[in-house]
Amino acid sequence: MSTDAAPALTQPSSYPDPADAPAIRWGIIAPGGIARKFATDVPGHTASTVDAVGSRDLGRAQAFAAEFDVPRAYGSYAELVADPDLDAVYIASPHSEHRDLALLALEAGKPILVEKAFTRNAAEAREVLDLAASRDLFVMEAMWARFLPHYRAVVDAVHAGVIGEVLSVDALHGQMLVGGNDRLWLPELAGGALLDLTVYPLSFAHALLGVPDSIHAFGTLTELGVDAAETVVLRYGDRAVAVAHANLETALANDASVAGTLGRIDVERTFYAPSDVELVRHDGTTASVHGRVPGGFQYEAAEVARCLAAGELSSRLMSWQATVEVMEIMDEVRAQLGVVYPGE
Repeated sequence: MSTDAAPALTQPSSYPDPADAPAIRWGIIAPGGIARKFATDVPGHTASTVDAVGSRDLGRAQAFAAEFDVPRAYGSYAELVADPDLDAVYIASPHSEHRDLALLALEAGKPILVEKAFTRNAAEAREVLDLAASRDLFVMEAMWARFLPHYRAVVDAVHAGVIGEVLSVDALHGQMLVGGNDRLWLPELAGGALLDLTVYPLSFAHALLGVPDSIHAFGTLTELGVDAAETVVLRYGDRAVAVAHANLETALANDASVAGTLGRIDVERTFYAPSDVELVRHDGTTASVHGRVPGGFQYEAAEVARCLAAGELSSRLMSWQATVEVMEIMDEVRAQLGVVYPGE
């Protein structure tokens, strides 16, 4: 890694425009809250369309289809993945169902985009990816942050050596969700802070530094046994440390910072959503990125479309290896905290 690179941050306009990606036809599994954002951002900012939605409740699927002008609604997931006119399927269910629904779609021959966290654990992730490899089908984790221009600018700058050797990474994700989202409190739905909130700062650290040499987790559990909050310390070699904070019961700053021997990059609130970025080097030079682009989910959807057009099975921005490695980190965090999901 170079340590004398010019202070620079890549501007959003330098990354591929989602509107220029090939058009594909999407199907959505599970019309919940996050599916609503997907159904808004994809047709709003890309050439692709959402052509079908599936739910176990036909009425729910029909209501979603009517709201978002989706042509077809199905009352089962099996019907959705059997639709011959869909190019890819977006899985937006609770984490507890990701593995089964991913396997269902792959068995039907559909490329898939699976909402983060990819599965409940690394073993399930490997099972999904092994089937995809055997069927020559595209799979990608919908860690939308990794595809956003400001986030890519941070990762690219760090990897280019703009702030020198990385010594410290800090990222926070806290939301006051007491009683506001029952799913996150239920063990049977793989609830808790880790798979919904902590995955963001952990994935940020992984994108910058890779697999840690050691992991130390501290947290609190609810009466039902899911994690309400945690602080995770990741150690890389003898000098670099990343710290991830998450909490379901209080709002945190939700910003992030990475510091090195030549300077620091700060990502404003909310670091995992379209945000502004500031670079300050120790020599006094600065740079910034105005990354508050509209929408957000269009970037991951466009990446899927580009990869499918190129005949690729995975994305370099969110590779299969990266997905498994982040899942392995979270498996270790859960082991240290004592969190076990029913059915694992």
